[in-house]
Amino acid sequence: MSAQTPFPDFRERVRAVNAAALPGALARLRWSRTELERHQRERLRRLLARAAQRSSFYAQRLRGVDVEGFELADLARLPTTSKAELMERLDDVFTDPRLSRANVEEALAATRHEPVPLFGEYIAQATGGSSGRRGVFVSDVETYVEVSSAVIRPTIASLASGSPPPRSGSLTIAVVAAASPVHSTALAPTLNPRGAGPVAAIGIPVTLPLEEIVARLNELVPHLVLGYPTVLARLARERVAGRLEIAPSLVQSTSETLTPELRAAIRSGFGAPLVDAFGSTEGLMGVSAPDDPVFVFNSDTCLVELVDAHNRPVPPGTQSTRVLLTNLANHVQPLIRYELEDRFTREPDAAEHGHLRATVVGRVAEPLRWGALEVHPLVLSAMLLKWPAVLDYQVRQTSNGVAVDVLVERPTELGPLAAALRAALAAAGLRDPQVSVSGVARLARRADTGKLRRFVPLGAEAPPERAT
Repeated sequence: MSAQTPFPDFRERVRAVNAAALPGALARLRWSRTELERHQRERLRRLLARAAQRSSFYAQRLRGVDVEGFELADLARLPTTSKAELMERLDDVFTDPRLSRANVEEALAATRHEPVPLFGEYIAQATGGSSGRRGVFVSDVETYVEVSSAVIRPTIASLASGSPPPRSGSLTIAVVAAASPVHSTALAPTLNPRGAGPVAAIGIPVTLPLEEIVARLNELVPHLVLGYPTVLARLARERVAGRLEIAPSLVQSTSETLTPELRAAIRSGFGAPLVDAFGSTEGLMGVSAPDDPVFVFNSDTCLVELVDAHNRPVPPGTQSTRVLLTNLANHVQPLIRYELEDRFTREPDAAEHGHLRATVVGRVAEPLRWGALEVHPLVLSAMLLKWPAVLDYQVRQTSNGVAVDVLVERPTELGPLAAALRAALAAAGLRDPQVSVSGVARLARRADTGKLRRFVPLGAEAPPERAT
Protein backbone atom coordinates (compact mmCIF):
# COMPACT_ATOMS: atom_id res chain seq x y z
CA MET A 1 0.00 0.00 0.00
CA SER A 2 1.27 3.47 -0.86
CA ALA A 3 2.56 5.58 1.98
CA GLN A 4 0.85 8.62 0.45
CA THR A 5 -2.63 9.62 1.61
CA PRO A 6 -5.26 12.15 0.42
CA PHE A 7 -4.58 15.75 1.35
CA PRO A 8 -8.06 17.05 2.37
CA ASP A 9 -8.26 14.76 5.41
CA PHE A 10 -4.81 15.85 6.51
CA ARG A 11 -5.75 19.52 6.12
CA GLU A 12 -8.80 19.02 8.33
CA ARG A 13 -6.59 17.50 11.03
CA VAL A 14 -4.23 20.46 10.84
CA ARG A 15 -7.07 22.93 11.21
CA ALA A 16 -8.56 21.07 14.20
CA VAL A 17 -5.22 20.81 15.98
CA ASN A 18 -4.45 24.46 15.24
CA ALA A 19 -7.76 25.63 16.75
CA ALA A 20 -7.11 23.64 19.92
CA ALA A 21 -3.44 24.64 20.25
CA LEU A 22 -3.60 28.37 19.46
CA PRO A 23 -4.67 29.64 22.93
CA GLY A 24 -1.70 27.88 24.56
CA ALA A 25 0.69 29.13 21.89
CA LEU A 26 -0.47 32.71 22.49
CA ALA A 27 -0.09 32.36 26.26
CA ARG A 28 3.51 31.17 25.92
CA LEU A 29 4.49 34.42 24.19
CA ARG A 30 4.49 36.09 27.62
CA TRP A 31 6.25 33.37 29.58
CA SER A 32 9.17 34.38 31.78
CA ARG A 33 12.64 32.89 31.47
CA THR A 34 11.92 30.65 34.49
CA GLU A 35 8.68 29.35 32.99
CA LEU A 36 10.36 28.71 29.64
CA GLU A 37 13.28 26.84 31.18
CA ARG A 38 10.96 24.56 33.14
CA HIS A 39 9.03 23.86 29.94
CA GLN A 40 12.23 23.33 27.93
CA ARG A 41 13.67 20.88 30.47
CA GLU A 42 10.54 18.72 30.45
CA ARG A 43 10.27 18.69 26.68
CA LEU A 44 13.98 18.03 26.19
CA ARG A 45 13.81 14.96 28.40
CA ARG A 46 10.82 13.63 26.44
CA LEU A 47 12.62 14.27 23.14
CA LEU A 48 15.79 12.50 24.26
CA ALA A 49 13.82 9.52 25.58
CA ARG A 50 11.97 9.15 22.29
CA ALA A 51 15.12 9.54 20.21
CA ALA A 52 17.05 7.03 22.32
CA GLN A 53 14.27 4.44 22.10
CA ARG A 54 13.12 4.81 18.49
CA SER A 55 16.02 6.24 16.43
CA SER A 56 19.05 4.02 15.85
CA PHE A 57 21.05 7.11 14.85
CA TYR A 58 20.43 8.82 18.19
CA ALA A 59 20.46 5.61 20.22
CA GLN A 60 24.19 5.37 19.50
CA ARG A 61 24.77 9.02 20.41
CA LEU A 62 22.72 8.93 23.60
CA ARG A 63 24.07 5.65 24.97
CA GLY A 64 24.85 6.11 28.68
CA VAL A 65 23.02 9.45 28.94
CA ASP A 66 20.75 9.84 31.97
CA VAL A 67 17.67 11.05 30.11
CA GLU A 68 15.39 11.27 33.16
CA GLY A 69 17.80 13.52 35.03
CA PHE A 70 19.01 15.50 32.00
CA GLU A 71 19.43 19.24 32.55
CA LEU A 72 19.56 22.06 30.01
CA ALA A 73 23.21 22.67 30.90
CA ASP A 74 24.02 19.07 29.92
CA LEU A 75 23.11 19.72 26.30
CA ALA A 76 26.62 20.98 25.48
CA ARG A 77 28.00 17.50 26.20
CA LEU A 78 26.07 15.92 23.33
CA PRO A 79 27.54 15.71 19.82
CA THR A 80 26.43 18.10 17.07
CA THR A 81 24.84 17.01 13.79
CA SER A 82 25.41 18.52 10.34
CA LYS A 83 22.88 18.53 7.53
CA ALA A 84 25.09 16.26 5.43
CA GLU A 85 25.35 13.74 8.26
CA LEU A 86 21.62 13.85 8.95
CA MET A 87 20.71 13.32 5.30
CA GLU A 88 23.17 10.45 4.86
CA ARG A 89 21.66 8.62 7.87
CA LEU A 90 18.06 9.74 7.43
CA ASP A 91 16.48 6.27 7.55
CA ASP A 92 18.21 5.70 10.90
CA VAL A 93 17.13 9.11 12.21
CA PHE A 94 13.38 8.59 11.79
CA THR A 95 11.55 7.25 14.85
CA ASP A 96 8.70 5.73 12.80
CA PRO A 97 10.01 2.64 10.94
CA ARG A 98 7.46 3.22 8.17
CA LEU A 99 9.32 6.35 7.11
CA SER A 100 12.29 6.17 4.76
CA ARG A 101 14.25 8.50 2.53
CA ALA A 102 12.68 6.68 -0.43
CA ASN A 103 9.03 7.26 0.47
CA VAL A 104 9.72 10.84 1.60
CA GLU A 105 11.33 11.60 -1.76
CA GLU A 106 8.42 9.87 -3.50
CA ALA A 107 5.98 12.18 -1.72
CA LEU A 108 8.01 15.27 -2.58
CA ALA A 109 8.31 14.23 -6.23
CA ALA A 110 4.53 13.68 -6.39
CA THR A 111 3.80 17.15 -4.96
CA ARG A 112 2.08 19.52 -7.34
CA HIS A 113 -0.29 22.23 -6.08
CA GLU A 114 -0.95 20.41 -2.80
CA PRO A 115 1.42 18.53 -0.49
CA VAL A 116 1.31 14.73 -0.35
CA PRO A 117 0.98 13.52 3.27
CA LEU A 118 2.58 10.26 4.36
CA PHE A 119 0.49 7.66 6.22
CA GLY A 120 -2.10 10.33 6.97
CA GLU A 121 0.18 11.68 9.70
CA TYR A 122 3.27 13.36 8.25
CA ILE A 123 4.18 16.19 5.93
CA ALA A 124 7.53 16.47 4.14
CA GLN A 125 9.35 19.62 3.05
CA ALA A 126 12.61 20.25 1.23
CA THR A 127 15.00 23.12 1.72
CA GLY A 128 18.37 24.43 0.69
CA GLY A 129 18.57 26.71 3.73
CA SER A 130 21.49 29.05 4.29
CA SER A 131 23.96 26.26 3.51
CA GLY A 132 22.36 25.56 0.14
CA ARG A 133 22.77 21.80 0.51
CA ARG A 134 19.46 20.04 -0.03
CA GLY A 135 17.69 18.68 3.01
CA VAL A 136 14.34 16.98 3.58
CA PHE A 137 12.41 17.32 6.83
CA VAL A 138 9.34 15.46 8.07
CA SER A 139 6.95 16.49 10.83
CA ASP A 140 3.63 15.28 12.19
CA VAL A 141 0.51 17.44 12.44
CA GLU A 142 1.15 18.64 15.99
CA THR A 143 4.74 19.62 15.22
CA TYR A 144 3.80 21.43 12.02
CA VAL A 145 1.08 23.40 13.81
CA GLU A 146 3.33 24.38 16.70
CA VAL A 147 6.19 25.49 14.47
CA SER A 148 4.12 27.32 11.85
CA SER A 149 1.96 29.15 14.39
CA ALA A 150 5.09 30.80 15.80
CA VAL A 151 5.24 33.01 12.69
CA ILE A 152 1.70 34.38 12.90
CA ARG A 153 0.92 34.31 16.63
CA PRO A 154 2.53 37.72 17.39
CA THR A 155 0.18 39.31 14.84
CA ILE A 156 -2.83 37.46 16.26
CA ALA A 157 -1.80 38.51 19.78
CA SER A 158 -1.54 42.16 18.76
CA LEU A 159 -5.00 42.03 17.20
CA ALA A 160 -6.40 40.44 20.35
CA SER A 161 -4.82 43.14 22.52
CA GLY A 162 -6.56 46.01 20.81
CA SER A 163 -4.93 46.67 17.45
CA PRO A 164 -7.36 47.44 14.63
CA PRO A 165 -9.22 44.27 13.61
CA PRO A 166 -9.45 43.05 10.02
CA ARG A 167 -11.88 45.01 7.89
CA SER A 168 -14.19 42.00 7.49
CA GLY A 169 -14.15 38.25 8.05
CA SER A 170 -10.89 36.44 8.66
CA LEU A 171 -7.42 37.92 8.62
CA THR A 172 -6.36 37.57 4.97
CA ILE A 173 -2.65 37.13 4.29
CA ALA A 174 -1.21 37.24 0.79
CA VAL A 175 1.91 35.06 0.68
CA VAL A 176 4.05 36.15 -2.26
CA ALA A 177 6.64 33.41 -2.12
CA ALA A 178 7.29 29.86 -3.29
CA ALA A 179 5.11 28.13 -5.87
CA SER A 180 5.57 24.55 -4.69
CA PRO A 181 4.41 23.34 -1.25
CA VAL A 182 7.66 21.44 -0.83
CA HIS A 183 8.75 24.88 0.44
CA SER A 184 7.27 26.13 3.72
CA THR A 185 6.07 29.48 2.34
CA ALA A 186 3.85 27.68 -0.19
CA LEU A 187 2.77 24.95 2.22
CA ALA A 188 1.01 27.32 4.66
CA PRO A 189 -1.51 28.65 2.08
CA THR A 190 -2.58 25.10 1.14
CA LEU A 191 -3.35 24.36 4.80
CA ASN A 192 -5.08 27.66 5.63
CA PRO A 193 -7.33 28.58 2.68
CA ARG A 194 -9.93 31.30 2.74
CA GLY A 195 -13.04 30.37 4.72
CA ALA A 196 -11.21 27.78 6.81
CA GLY A 197 -10.69 29.78 10.00
CA PRO A 198 -9.69 33.11 11.53
CA VAL A 199 -6.55 33.31 9.36
CA ALA A 200 -6.62 32.78 5.58
CA ALA A 201 -3.32 32.50 3.72
CA ILE A 202 -3.55 32.93 -0.05
CA GLY A 203 -0.46 31.96 -2.05
CA ILE A 204 0.76 34.04 -4.98
CA PRO A 205 3.83 32.39 -6.56
CA VAL A 206 6.83 34.65 -6.85
CA THR A 207 7.59 32.79 -10.07
CA LEU A 208 4.77 34.68 -11.82
CA PRO A 209 5.50 37.78 -13.90
CA LEU A 210 5.38 40.94 -11.80
CA GLU A 211 2.30 42.34 -13.51
CA GLU A 212 0.33 39.18 -12.68
CA ILE A 213 1.42 39.32 -9.03
CA VAL A 214 0.20 42.92 -8.90
CA ALA A 215 -3.13 41.97 -10.50
CA ARG A 216 -3.73 39.16 -8.02
CA LEU A 217 -2.93 41.38 -5.06
CA ASN A 218 -5.29 44.07 -6.34
CA GLU A 219 -8.05 41.48 -6.61
CA LEU A 220 -7.37 39.94 -3.20
CA VAL A 221 -7.00 43.19 -1.16
CA PRO A 222 -5.18 41.45 1.73
CA HIS A 223 -4.84 42.78 5.27
CA LEU A 224 -1.24 41.56 5.43
CA VAL A 225 1.32 40.93 2.67
CA LEU A 226 4.09 38.42 3.37
CA GLY A 227 6.97 37.82 0.98
CA TYR A 228 10.67 37.91 0.21
CA PRO A 229 12.24 41.34 0.79
CA THR A 230 13.56 41.60 -2.76
CA VAL A 231 10.05 40.98 -4.10
CA LEU A 232 8.37 43.27 -1.56
CA ALA A 233 10.70 46.08 -2.64
CA ARG A 234 9.58 45.64 -6.25
CA LEU A 235 5.95 45.64 -5.15
CA ALA A 236 6.58 48.78 -3.13
CA ARG A 237 7.78 50.48 -6.34
CA GLU A 238 4.63 49.28 -8.08
CA ARG A 239 2.53 50.84 -5.33
CA VAL A 240 4.37 54.16 -5.59
CA ALA A 241 3.76 54.05 -9.36
CA GLY A 242 0.04 53.51 -8.73
CA ARG A 243 -0.20 50.08 -10.33
CA LEU A 244 -0.47 48.24 -7.00
CA GLU A 245 -3.56 49.63 -5.30
CA ILE A 246 -3.72 47.74 -1.99
CA ALA A 247 -3.15 49.33 1.44
CA PRO A 248 -2.28 46.48 3.83
CA SER A 249 -2.27 47.08 7.57
CA LEU A 250 1.03 45.22 7.91
CA VAL A 251 3.82 43.94 5.66
CA GLN A 252 5.97 40.97 6.67
CA SER A 253 9.23 39.91 5.04
CA THR A 254 10.74 36.46 5.29
CA SER A 255 13.35 34.00 3.95
CA GLU A 256 15.96 36.60 2.94
CA THR A 257 18.01 39.20 4.76
CA LEU A 258 16.13 42.46 5.15
CA THR A 259 18.88 44.97 4.46
CA PRO A 260 18.50 48.64 5.50
CA GLU A 261 18.03 49.58 1.83
CA LEU A 262 15.27 47.02 1.31
CA ARG A 263 13.67 47.96 4.63
CA ALA A 264 13.51 51.64 3.67
CA ALA A 265 12.12 50.90 0.20
CA ILE A 266 9.39 48.58 1.50
CA ARG A 267 8.42 50.78 4.45
CA SER A 268 8.11 53.97 2.42
CA GLY A 269 6.46 52.31 -0.59
CA PHE A 270 3.73 50.57 1.39
CA GLY A 271 3.35 53.14 4.15
CA ALA A 272 2.62 50.35 6.62
CA PRO A 273 4.51 48.83 9.57
CA LEU A 274 7.09 46.27 8.46
CA VAL A 275 7.64 43.06 10.42
CA ASP A 276 10.54 40.74 9.61
CA ALA A 277 10.38 36.96 10.06
CA PHE A 278 13.13 34.37 10.27
CA GLY A 279 11.90 30.94 9.26
CA SER A 280 13.61 27.59 8.90
CA THR A 281 12.12 24.32 7.73
CA GLU A 282 13.96 22.74 10.65
CA GLY A 283 11.60 24.53 13.05
CA LEU A 284 13.36 27.66 14.32
CA MET A 285 11.14 30.73 13.87
CA GLY A 286 11.66 34.36 14.77
CA VAL A 287 9.49 37.45 14.36
CA SER A 288 10.43 41.07 14.93
CA ALA A 289 8.32 43.85 16.31
CA PRO A 290 7.21 46.35 13.64
CA ASP A 291 10.15 48.26 12.19
CA ASP A 292 12.60 46.54 14.58
CA PRO A 293 15.67 44.54 13.41
CA VAL A 294 15.63 42.24 16.48
CA PHE A 295 13.93 38.84 16.17
CA VAL A 296 12.11 37.14 19.02
CA PHE A 297 12.48 33.37 18.62
CA ASN A 298 10.20 30.48 19.57
CA SER A 299 12.09 29.39 22.68
CA ASP A 300 9.11 27.32 23.79
CA THR A 301 9.69 25.06 20.77
CA CYS A 302 13.42 25.27 20.12
CA LEU A 303 16.64 25.41 22.11
CA VAL A 304 19.25 27.57 20.38
CA GLU A 305 22.98 27.68 21.13
CA LEU A 306 25.03 30.51 19.63
CA VAL A 307 28.52 29.14 18.93
CA ASP A 308 31.79 29.89 17.16
CA ALA A 309 33.50 27.85 14.42
CA HIS A 310 34.52 25.24 17.02
CA ASN A 311 30.99 25.03 18.50
CA ARG A 312 32.01 26.94 21.63
CA PRO A 313 29.44 29.35 23.12
CA VAL A 314 29.80 33.02 22.22
CA PRO A 315 28.83 35.73 24.73
CA PRO A 316 25.85 38.07 24.24
CA GLY A 317 26.65 40.83 21.78
CA THR A 318 29.12 38.65 19.83
CA GLN A 319 28.17 37.37 16.40
CA SER A 320 28.12 33.58 16.18
CA THR A 321 29.55 31.51 13.34
CA ARG A 322 26.50 29.24 13.43
CA VAL A 323 23.72 28.18 15.75
CA LEU A 324 22.92 24.74 17.13
CA LEU A 325 19.23 23.92 17.03
CA THR A 326 17.38 21.40 19.19
CA ASN A 327 13.77 21.14 18.07
CA LEU A 328 11.75 20.15 21.15
CA ALA A 329 8.55 19.47 19.19
CA ASN A 330 9.67 17.12 16.42
CA HIS A 331 9.85 13.54 17.71
CA VAL A 332 9.55 12.03 14.23
CA GLN A 333 12.79 13.36 12.75
CA PRO A 334 14.68 14.51 15.85
CA LEU A 335 17.08 17.43 15.49
CA ILE A 336 19.44 17.56 18.47
CA ARG A 337 22.24 20.15 18.33
CA TYR A 338 21.70 20.44 14.59
CA GLU A 339 23.99 22.91 12.81
CA LEU A 340 22.39 25.91 11.10
CA GLU A 341 24.84 28.15 9.25
CA ASP A 342 23.11 31.40 10.21
CA ARG A 343 24.98 34.01 12.24
CA PHE A 344 23.15 35.28 15.31
CA THR A 345 24.00 38.03 17.78
CA ARG A 346 22.17 37.75 21.09
CA GLU A 347 20.44 40.93 22.22
CA PRO A 348 19.46 41.85 25.81
CA ASP A 349 16.48 39.96 27.20
CA ALA A 350 13.07 41.64 27.24
CA ALA A 351 11.40 42.53 30.51
CA GLU A 352 8.01 41.16 29.41
CA HIS A 353 9.11 37.64 28.33
CA GLY A 354 12.04 35.21 28.36
CA HIS A 355 12.31 34.25 24.69
CA LEU A 356 15.64 34.56 22.85
CA ARG A 357 16.16 37.94 21.18
CA ALA A 358 18.79 38.15 18.44
CA THR A 359 19.74 39.83 15.20
CA VAL A 360 20.58 37.62 12.23
CA VAL A 361 22.98 37.93 9.32
CA GLY A 362 21.89 35.95 6.29
CA ARG A 363 21.78 36.18 2.52
CA VAL A 364 19.88 38.32 0.05
CA ALA A 365 18.68 36.61 -3.11
CA GLU A 366 19.33 39.08 -5.90
CA PRO A 367 17.05 38.68 -8.93
CA LEU A 368 18.46 37.56 -12.27
CA ARG A 369 17.82 40.21 -14.94
CA TRP A 370 17.41 39.88 -18.68
CA GLY A 371 16.72 43.40 -19.89
CA ALA A 372 13.57 44.63 -18.14
CA LEU A 373 12.68 41.12 -16.96
CA GLU A 374 13.56 40.23 -13.36
CA VAL A 375 13.38 36.59 -12.28
CA HIS A 376 13.64 35.63 -8.62
CA PRO A 377 16.19 32.83 -7.97
CA LEU A 378 13.43 30.80 -6.33
CA VAL A 379 12.07 30.12 -9.83
CA LEU A 380 15.10 27.86 -10.26
CA SER A 381 15.92 26.81 -6.69
CA ALA A 382 12.40 25.50 -6.03
CA MET A 383 12.76 23.22 -9.05
CA LEU A 384 16.27 22.10 -8.11
CA LEU A 385 15.15 21.19 -4.59
CA LYS A 386 12.62 18.73 -5.99
CA TRP A 387 15.42 16.69 -7.61
CA PRO A 388 16.65 14.22 -4.94
CA ALA A 389 19.84 13.39 -6.86
CA VAL A 390 20.94 17.05 -6.65
CA LEU A 391 22.82 17.66 -3.40
CA ASP A 392 23.86 21.23 -4.20
CA TYR A 393 24.11 23.53 -7.19
CA GLN A 394 25.46 26.71 -8.74
CA VAL A 395 23.58 28.73 -11.37
CA ARG A 396 25.42 31.01 -13.79
CA GLN A 397 23.29 33.40 -15.81
CA THR A 398 23.91 33.52 -19.57
CA SER A 399 22.69 35.97 -22.19
CA ASN A 400 19.55 33.93 -22.85
CA GLY A 401 19.27 31.49 -19.96
CA VAL A 402 21.42 29.74 -17.36
CA ALA A 403 24.23 27.21 -17.08
CA VAL A 404 23.81 25.04 -13.99
CA ASP A 405 26.38 22.89 -12.20
CA VAL A 406 24.80 20.30 -9.93
CA LEU A 407 26.61 18.31 -7.27
CA VAL A 408 25.65 14.65 -7.66
CA GLU A 409 26.92 11.54 -5.94
CA ARG A 410 26.30 9.19 -8.86
CA PRO A 411 25.73 9.45 -12.63
CA THR A 412 22.29 10.95 -13.21
CA GLU A 413 20.19 11.72 -16.29
CA LEU A 414 19.97 15.51 -16.23
CA GLY A 415 17.97 16.13 -19.42
CA PRO A 416 14.59 16.16 -17.62
CA LEU A 417 15.95 18.63 -15.05
CA ALA A 418 17.18 20.95 -17.81
CA ALA A 419 13.75 20.75 -19.46
CA ALA A 420 12.01 21.57 -16.16
CA LEU A 421 14.27 24.58 -15.61
CA ARG A 422 13.60 25.80 -19.16
CA ALA A 423 9.87 25.54 -18.55
CA ALA A 424 10.19 27.44 -15.25
CA LEU A 425 12.11 30.30 -16.88
CA ALA A 426 9.64 30.44 -19.76
CA ALA A 427 6.72 30.63 -17.31
CA ALA A 428 8.50 33.50 -15.55
CA GLY A 429 8.60 35.44 -18.82
CA LEU A 430 11.97 34.65 -20.44
CA ARG A 431 11.44 34.00 -24.14
CA ASP A 432 13.02 30.81 -25.54
CA PRO A 433 15.37 30.23 -22.55
CA GLN A 434 18.47 28.13 -23.06
CA VAL A 435 19.51 25.90 -20.16
CA SER A 436 22.45 23.56 -19.71
CA VAL A 437 22.89 21.31 -16.69
CA SER A 438 26.18 19.58 -15.86
CA GLY A 439 26.80 17.04 -13.13
CA VAL A 440 29.97 17.73 -11.13
CA ALA A 441 31.72 16.06 -8.22
CA ARG A 442 32.71 19.37 -6.62
CA LEU A 443 31.52 22.98 -6.62
CA ALA A 444 33.83 26.00 -6.48
CA ARG A 445 33.61 28.01 -3.26
CA ARG A 446 35.05 31.36 -2.27
CA ALA A 447 38.62 31.18 -1.11
CA ASP A 448 38.09 33.86 1.54
CA THR A 449 34.93 32.62 3.24
CA GLY A 450 34.49 29.07 1.97
CA LYS A 451 30.94 29.98 0.94
CA LEU A 452 29.32 29.14 -2.37
CA ARG A 453 27.93 31.87 -4.58
CA ARG A 454 24.85 29.95 -5.66
CA PHE A 455 23.55 32.42 -8.26
CA VAL A 456 26.07 34.27 -10.42
CA PRO A 457 24.48 37.11 -12.47
CA LEU A 458 25.47 37.78 -16.06
CA GLY A 459 28.80 39.57 -16.27
CA ALA A 460 29.63 39.10 -12.58
CA GLU A 461 33.22 38.28 -11.85
CA ALA A 462 33.61 35.43 -9.41
CA PRO A 463 36.15 36.01 -6.61
CA PRO A 464 39.18 33.74 -6.22
CA GLU A 465 37.79 30.32 -5.45
CA ARG A 466 38.75 26.92 -4.20
CA ALA A 467 37.02 23.69 -5.15
CA THR A 468 35.38 21.70 -2.36
